[in-house]
Amino acid sequence: MEFSQNINWFPGHMAKAKKELKESLKLVDLTAELVDSRIPISSRNKELTEMCGEKPRILVLNKSDLLDKHAIYQWLDFFKKQDLVCLPYSFRSSASRLEFIKYAKEVMKDKLETWKLKGMVGRKIRIMVLGIPNVGKSTFINSLLRSSKAKVENRPGVTRKNQWFSLGSDIELLDTPGVLWPKLEDKSAAYNLAITGAIKDSILDIEDLACHFIEKIKNEDFICERYKLEVSDMQKSPHDILSLIGKKRGMLSSGGIVNTFRAAEMLLEEFRLGKLGRIMLEKPEI
Repeated sequence: MEFSQNINWFPGHMAKAKKELKESLKLVDLTAELVDSRIPISSRNKELTEMCGEKPRILVLNKSDLLDKHAIYQWLDFFKKQDLVCLPYSFRSSASRLEFIKYAKEVMKDKLETWKLKGMVGRKIRIMVLGIPNVGKSTFINSLLRSSKAKVENRPGVTRKNQWFSLGSDIELLDTPGVLWPKLEDKSAAYNLAITGAIKDSILDIEDLACHFIEKIKNEDFICERYKLEVSDMQKSPHDILSLIGKKRGMLSSGGIVNTFRAAEMLLEEFRLGKLGRIMLEKPEI
């Protein structure tokens, strides 16, 4: 099925954020690059990767609780082959918090020894947290801090300026605004980003987006079970399936017409909240 929608979203504040981020890199020792574990390739901003250069980095597979363990292991193996230090992370897990701190100190081991030899007692590891919009940077920081100091909302573009936070006596975290690249030329990646909420729904055709999502998941068993559909229904067009989902959920307008817009909003929201189960939208190229 072909989808005609072109997805581009690069608000003015992102250009400014990108410039500030480049300047702030001089202040940090390590970067924690967050990606959405459901779309680790699509959610990596190549421009940020290039900008960081040789700066030590931990690639954080955020929202890892939304994937099964087998999928997580596949991605860990994929990035290991690229010589990247990669770590699955769930803000719901205290073990994730301890593992990240451990990884950060391990990556900085040589630098810590150098500081010690130079008598730089008390020098904290400065970590920049970066990634695309709505990938969970502020939630990640709050889980590390075990507080709610960083502003969090379930929509892209909330963090608009750099913010420093102290993680104990030996680590400082720098929260940065999410930055997308100016042109989303890869349509598949663009749709993945939109489905997971990295791009504002207000600039999109939600029904078109939901249909694209249905095309991706219609062969999965859970969709029939959750929305009380027949297996034969999966042979219909994505828009017809969306209409059936809306009908099953009682989303009817006057005259008994299915409100497919409401159905689309509901479907995407349930996916983003993890209510549809552990779904991987893209697979590693092994």
